[in-house]
Amino acid sequence: MIFKKYLVVVPGIILAFVLYSLSQGFNNIIGIELLGYEKSPISTAMIAILLGMVFGNIFQMRNNFVKGLEFTQSYILKLGIICLGIQLKPFEFIEFGAIAIPLIIICIVAVLIVIKLLIKKLKIPTRMAYLISIGSTVCGTTAIMATAPVIGAKKNEVSYAIANITLFGILSMLLYPYFANHYFDAEPMFVGLFLGTSIHETSQVAAAGLIYDQQFNSPETLNIATVTKLIRNTFLVIMIPLFAFLYNRNNVVKKDYSIISIFPYFVLGFVAMIIFRNLGDLFFLTTYNELWLDTVKMIKSSSKVFLTMAMAAIGLSTNLKDLRSMGYKPFIVGFIGMTTVGLVSILSIEFYINFLN
Repeated sequence: MIFKKYLVVVPGIILAFVLYSLSQGFNNIIGIELLGYEKSPISTAMIAILLGMVFGNIFQMRNNFVKGLEFTQSYILKLGIICLGIQLKPFEFIEFGAIAIPLIIICIVAVLIVIKLLIKKLKIPTRMAYLISIGSTVCGTTAIMATAPVIGAKKNEVSYAIANITLFGILSMLLYPYFANHYFDAEPMFVGLFLGTSIHETSQVAAAGLIYDQQFNSPETLNIATVTKLIRNTFLVIMIPLFAFLYNRNNVVKKDYSIISIFPYFVLGFVAMIIFRNLGDLFFLTTYNELWLDTVKMIKSSSKVFLTMAMAAIGLSTNLKDLRSMGYKPFIVGFIGMTTVGLVSILSIEFYINFLN
């Protein structure tokens, strides 16, 4: 009987995986075949959620898929976030960390302050503003999807926030490499720091770094941008519990409320995966080099598959009529969030150049 209970989630999980596969195929066709890149600069996750929204709104979702889609949005998402920790290697961050970490903290604080003011000014739902702000400051859709369960965000709020972050992330990805090259006089360190702190998604940062490398022949910029973004991603461990506490302290009426009651324990799995990666590099790189690298590669790939499946599931569960009812104001917040991150990043780098370098 217990086996039958869990079987009900299988159809929805399979549907999410099928949509992931379609998204990957479309991504390869568009990015590699049509645009001519070696690796597509387009996010497979973005395509997955868009395809999900299209199919989910054209066809009425049958009940036998619903439980599996909900399982994918919750548990497979968390598994994907845990696996994401395998790509973070703090020992590599020492060279840029002294500059990047203060810069990242300044950007995060600035955006949080600005969006807090906008919530009151534009009267935007708090959950929506929280999702957009963490998406703008930490790691885009991954941060949004990780934060959504701990603040009780609705599906349409998650989809709207992801659409918001995706739109402005793509604009940044396409424009910032050329702007940064001109503004920072083609200095790889500063261009890389700017791209790594101001663009939302890890895939978009990598794409922007790749565009810069291909246009201006600077692989160093790509490396610095990627490392800076991965350092920024580690702030997910701090920001999710912080947002959970800030939101839920005003929405929980129990007197015995504490952060323990809403702490997202899968974040501990994320931290454990970071530790696992670094211990593995320490002990296995010399003795079991090929096997260890294959293991890391497999977990990295699994993370992308799980996260993209979760995004497809969210897209399939999203009603566009609900999105229309939210109006244009959240997009104003997204635009101001993008602009704030960019400006604060530039000012912080300028301060470093003029006073600390």
